[in-house]
Amino acid sequence: MTAEGFLEGRRLQLARGVLLQCIMGGYPPARFYGSDDGDLVLNAEPTQIHRLPWSSTPRALAICDADELDGRGSGLSTRTLLKQVLARYASHGLQPVVATELEFFVFAPNPDPQQPFQPPLGLDGRRESGGFAFGVGSHNGLRAFFDEVYQCMAALGLPRDTFMHEMGLSQFEINLLHGDPLLLADQTFLFKHLLKEVALKHGLIAVCMAKPLAQTPGSSMHIHQSVVEQGSGRNIFNDEQGRATPAFYQFIGGQQAALADFTLLFAPHVNSYQRLCHPYASPNNACWSTDNRAAGLRIPASSPAARRVENRLPGADANPYLALAASLAAGLYGIEQQLQASAPLQGEFEVPDELRLPCTLHAALERLRRSQLAVELFGQEFIAGYIASKTLELDSFFDEITPWERRVLAAQA
Repeated sequence: MTAEGFLEGRRLQLARGVLLQCIMGGYPPARFYGSDDGDLVLNAEPTQIHRLPWSSTPRALAICDADELDGRGSGLSTRTLLKQVLARYASHGLQPVVATELEFFVFAPNPDPQQPFQPPLGLDGRRESGGFAFGVGSHNGLRAFFDEVYQCMAALGLPRDTFMHEMGLSQFEINLLHGDPLLLADQTFLFKHLLKEVALKHGLIAVCMAKPLAQTPGSSMHIHQSVVEQGSGRNIFNDEQGRATPAFYQFIGGQQAALADFTLLFAPHVNSYQRLCHPYASPNNACWSTDNRAAGLRIPASSPAARRVENRLPGADANPYLALAASLAAGLYGIEQQLQASAPLQGEFEVPDELRLPCTLHAALERLRRSQLAVELFGQEFIAGYIASKTLELDSFFDEITPWERRVLAAQA
């Protein structure tokens, strides 16, 4: 839209079906988004209109809500779903506080998808070979790229906590500052967009796939969660002596009760399960533990005031609005139903059968398809449409024969 049109308040509309478009570009049957495929209105969030600093031609981006023509938020919009979850917290006088940790890879251009990704050439003319986790000089070959990423974040008002090299080959992580969940979802979305655009400008590609390289750690989007009282700001996970409260254990209990049903909301693609089935600190379970990265629900070491629950299931490929909505809805469900958490597990442990999560896209689809809890919390319209879209993606994946099958099975089967 032109700047003049936007400033004049010209209405921008969008076909409802676009919210269910699958990653290959197709759509599920029209019954999932209204047989007429009528319009939604895109209403810009006033606090999320940004001039794009990396663009040589003046451009701006506005994050919008997708609303029905009568003004109601669309049930197909993940931003609307998150706002509805936050409204449920507010009805109890509560406010969630979250932070996201996003991991990603920076690669050389990859014009042939049949070839594996490669790290970019460094200043010394070589490609990174690994072993640089938390290294202070490991990203020097990408100095100009990261300098512009930092500058663009500042220009967009994206505060960052820490930035580091992660365990994987040319893999990095950013920690965003904790705050309001809707704001953090917007910031996470903006950062991913910024990251990809600035990478292209520098002749690189930024990849937020869950598992772009074999035999290498995948990329997560861990969610840190606490809940405070509106007004006082008191963390309800602590009592006056700084001890964990029943609400803390109920929040964990809700997550344990819902994570298996909601796995597809945190791990949305076929590749997501490559990360979860080859863990490298990406546990596919609903166990909880204190400061143990083998647990899907980790309680980081902290002062009582910072007591929080880290959901380690979501990948970097997850929709931040949907992942936050699902995780927070699960925790509130536990508080409302006064669910009890299992006993914590420490050290090396065997995952109990009841706390195992789906480990393939097909299994996660079937679990969500049977979930009454998901329909109760997110509505039949969204869950049915989401399942239909993801089913198309899985069918498309099975329409192709992989190089592994040709290499290994052709001479053996």
